[in-house]
Amino acid sequence: MSYHILVASYSNDIVTLSFDSQAATLEVSSSLTVGHHPSWITSHPAHPSVVWTGLEQSDGKILSLSYDAKGNLKLLSELPSGGQDPCTLLAQKDEILVGNYSSGTVGVLPIFKDSTQNTTAPTTIQLSGTGPNKSRQESSHPHQVIVHEEYQELFVPDLGSDSVRRLKKSEGGTWKLIGHIGFEGGGGPRHVAFYNGDLYTLLELTSKVVRHRLPPLPALPKFVKSTPTMSKPIPSPNDMLAAEILIPPPNASFPTPYLYLSNRNDPSPEGDIISIFSIEKPDSLELVAEVRTGLKHLRGLVFGGPDDKFLIAGGANGGGIKVFERINNGTSLKVVASTDSVQAPTGFLWL
Repeated sequence: MSYHILVASYSNDIVTLSFDSQAATLEVSSSLTVGHHPSWITSHPAHPSVVWTGLEQSDGKILSLSYDAKGNLKLLSELPSGGQDPCTLLAQKDEILVGNYSSGTVGVLPIFKDSTQNTTAPTTIQLSGTGPNKSRQESSHPHQVIVHEEYQELFVPDLGSDSVRRLKKSEGGTWKLIGHIGFEGGGGPRHVAFYNGDLYTLLELTSKVVRHRLPPLPALPKFVKSTPTMSKPIPSPNDMLAAEILIPPPNASFPTPYLYLSNRNDPSPEGDIISIFSIEKPDSLELVAEVRTGLKHLRGLVFGGPDDKFLIAGGANGGGIKVFERINNGTSLKVVASTDSVQAPTGFLWL
């Protein structure tokens, strides 16, 4: 079976990879130069041939692109992101949500009802707040925009204020801040994941993962457990920063849920670690495996293929890109294909 995968990067290019699972090959099939640091890619739920990326620069830009059957990209449009350094995007039915890291703003870009072209400059929501880490938390830094489908809420992990913001649409259709979830001082929430009524939050600055019960508002979340993302002692100051957190939905091939997260900057010659946690029990957050990847500065992880059998990951500072296969019922990973042909990979999108 052959797949096409788009690769976001800290270069100027978005690269298309061809992954053949039977031949165990991973090769560059095309690339497109789009501008400075297109580090995140999102696709539209109703228009699968259109994707968006953000250029992480002081005058943040959002680009829409189309791709053909071979994954070849074409630039469609460009608009301002509503802030500085857009590091995360989410395409919804009629809008693009953007987290602008340096300016602390959430941008909302409307889309034509009958088109995937952006129409106007974004409206913005300004966040504010600080944390005790003076070098990283001098202001709000939204690091993810993710919608809880059941609650129809927008969650925004704010690394700068040690909180996860909660937004909901007003009767007029605009997003409004309605609350937040607080975390330990200096923790730096980066990304979150939802599963079975619970919220899982990755704290970048202290390399911890936190579990909360998450009832709908107005009920408040209930803390369940917090634990380090790795078994080894975390140095102080912490340079091994947690990056991504994913919980693939259980399926016929992998009926038991597990949480997967990435860690960066490990000094080991065996590279950074992907940690796997058991979350099946209501109060569990148990580290069951650590997989050495050979990757340096491991950032994005994305599952793909039948029953989310495969996991693609890349080292922004070395080690290339690797496709892993889930084995042992999902409690471990093995490398099935790799490439060193992409500069500074940061994120992925299975087409």
